[in-house]
Amino acid sequence: MKILTCTTLYPNARQPRHGVFVEQRLRQLLAAGGVEARVVAPVPWFPWRHARFGRYAEYAAVPATETRHGIHIAHPRFASIPKVGMNLAPALLARAAVRALRAMQADGYDFDIIDAHYFYPDGVAAVMAGERLGRPVVVTARGTDINLFPRYAGARRRILWAAGRAAAVVTVCQALKDRLIELGVPAARITVLRNGVDRALFAPRDRVVERERLGLDGLTLLSVGNLIPLKGHDIAIRALAGIEDARLLIIGDGAERRSLGELAAALGVGERVRFVGPVPQAELPRYYSAADMLVLASAREGMANVLLEAMACGTPVVATAVGGTPEVVAAPAAGALMAERSPQALAAAVRDLQARYPDRAAVRRHTEAYGWEQTSRGQLELFRRVIASPVARQGEA
Repeated sequence: MKILTCTTLYPNARQPRHGVFVEQRLRQLLAAGGVEARVVAPVPWFPWRHARFGRYAEYAAVPATETRHGIHIAHPRFASIPKVGMNLAPALLARAAVRALRAMQADGYDFDIIDAHYFYPDGVAAVMAGERLGRPVVVTARGTDINLFPRYAGARRRILWAAGRAAAVVTVCQALKDRLIELGVPAARITVLRNGVDRALFAPRDRVVERERLGLDGLTLLSVGNLIPLKGHDIAIRALAGIEDARLLIIGDGAERRSLGELAAALGVGERVRFVGPVPQAELPRYYSAADMLVLASAREGMANVLLEAMACGTPVVATAVGGTPEVVAAPAAGALMAERSPQALAAAVRDLQARYPDRAAVRRHTEAYGWEQTSRGQLELFRRVIASPVARQGEA
C-alpha cells in the first residue's frame, strides 16, 4: 500500500515540533508494516529569511525537500494572503499540492490513497487534489479545524463539501465525531482513531535524578505547548497566586513569550516560573518524570498528546474539560478536570489532586489502552477498505 500524507501540519528542518503528532502517527503506521509513505507538507511562500520577519522567515528557510526518519517529504510553496487568505487557502493549497503530487507520480511514486490531516483548509484542499488526480482521500479532523472554523459560513460549507466527497472521515476523539455529526456529517462516514502514545519513549525516568538535574524541590507543575493564548499558559501563571508552594515550568515557544514573562513578574510569581523553551521530543520524558503534575488549560483541544505523554511517564494531569480531554482523563489515576477554565479552578483542581495523589505506577497503567497498535491497525483496515472500493474512490456515501 502506497500512502501520500498531505498536510501543512508536519515537522521540518526549521520547525521540528510543528505538527509532530501527525509525524508520530505516520511513523507508527509504517512500523506496522506493509506500507510505503511519502509526505507533501506545503508551507507559505515568503521571499526573505531575515529573523526580523519572525515565523515568515522560518517558512522561507524550510527546504524544498527533505528526509526525516526515512520518510521523503516535499514542501511546495503556496500563496498565503493576509486577511482574505483563509477564504482562498483551500484552492491555493490544492494548486500547490497537485503540482507536488504529480511530480511524485512522475518520479515513480504512484500512491494509492491520500491521507489528509486537519480539515480546513488542508482537508478541503486534499479532496480537491484527489478529485483532480483520481485518488481517494481520507481526511482526519484534529481539533480547531472542527471546533472553530465551522463558525464561519464559508469554511463550514467547504468542510461539509469535503466530508461528503472524501472517501472516509477520521476523528481523533469521540467529541470531534459528535461535533461533525452536529454539523450534518453522517455518523456512518466517521471513524474514531484516537491518538496513541509511544510507551517505550514516554516511560518513567529516575525521578530523584531528574529533579536534582533540574534543581527542583517542592510541588512542581509543568505546562507544555506553544506559547499562544489557546493553550492557557497565562491561566497556569495566574493560578500560582493560589498555590503559594508551587513552581511552574513552561515548555514551548511562541509569540506570547515576552507577555507571559511580564505577567509573571507583575503578579509577583516570576521567581516561581521557569521558561524552559522548546525541548526535543526525546527529552520530554525527563521533564514529565520530574514534575508532580502536568497542567493543560487549553480553550480547545482535539486529543492532546501531552496528556498521554505525561501519564505514560507516571505523571497525573490537571486539564480543562474540552474536546477529547474527558475521554483521556477518565479515571482517578489519570488526574483531575477543572470545573471551569479559570486560574481559581486550576488551583482548586491542583489542590484536589494533591490531596489524593495517585500512585505513579497506576498513572502509567492508565495509558495501556492508548498504545499505537490499535490505532495503526484501524488505519490499515480503513485504508484497505477505501482502496478496494470503487464507490469510495468517487467520494460517495
